[in-house]
Amino acid sequence: MAIHARSSSSPSIEEHEPPVLMLPLTPPRPRPPKIISPKIVSPASDQGSLVKSPPLVNLEQPSSRKSQSRSSKIFRRFRSAFKSFPIISPCKIPVPIHGNRSTDLHVPGGARMTGTLFGHKKARINLAIQDGPRKIPILVLELALQTGKLLQDMGAGLTRIALECEKHPSEKTKLIEEPIWTMYCNGRKVGYAVKREPTDDDLSVMQTLHAVSMGAGVLPSETKDSPDGELTYMRAQFERVVGSKDSETYYMVSPDGNSSPELSIFFVRI
Repeated sequence: MAIHARSSSSPSIEEHEPPVLMLPLTPPRPRPPKIISPKIVSPASDQGSLVKSPPLVNLEQPSSRKSQSRSSKIFRRFRSAFKSFPIISPCKIPVPIHGNRSTDLHVPGGARMTGTLFGHKKARINLAIQDGPRKIPILVLELALQTGKLLQDMGAGLTRIALECEKHPSEKTKLIEEPIWTMYCNGRKVGYAVKREPTDDDLSVMQTLHAVSMGAGVLPSETKDSPDGELTYMRAQFERVVGSKDSETYYMVSPDGNSSPELSIFFVRI
């Protein structure tokens, strides 16, 4: 058998493959973190855009009253004794349509208070007494007259409101803390007035009027087409005269500077 020698041109068994180019491995660039801004959702957004959040009530607490001197108390009692006496008997007080200013017995000099009459025209009117327009009311009464009727009577002339309650010697209740009153308007019994704690609606009205010292008008209301009519108000300064622990009188200060009040409110415990 003839053995043939391998040609030099034939590929060798140990022939190497072409070298692979190795690139240096570089770590991937980190992506910048995605910043997601928090979404702030108001509490009223879930209830619809028509619902308005109530105004922030930041009224101040009533100021503490300092005790008056004995001579000042005696003078005030003597000066106001004749004012409260006719109201004890619920007889009709003859009041002229436009009032007679020359015969008015009001003597100025009492402590100044802020009084607000407010309510829907066809609903019962409310009376709020404050130490100042920015104070929380010290007294809120629901009177026995419709708002429109009382404001109409006040526009016609002098109006006198007498509030009477029964005296209980065993109880030591402050006069303005009495819960229920028999109400007379110009000598005519009209029903009962009820004391209550200020509600959120009352405080909202006081907050809306915190910059008003005196005036009258209509307040905006979220309830449209109310069956009780528009929410009206009348605010004025009152002079508070304390006759005794069983009698107080509030005289409205006329904005025109006259000494005769358009409205007088008597509190009497008998």
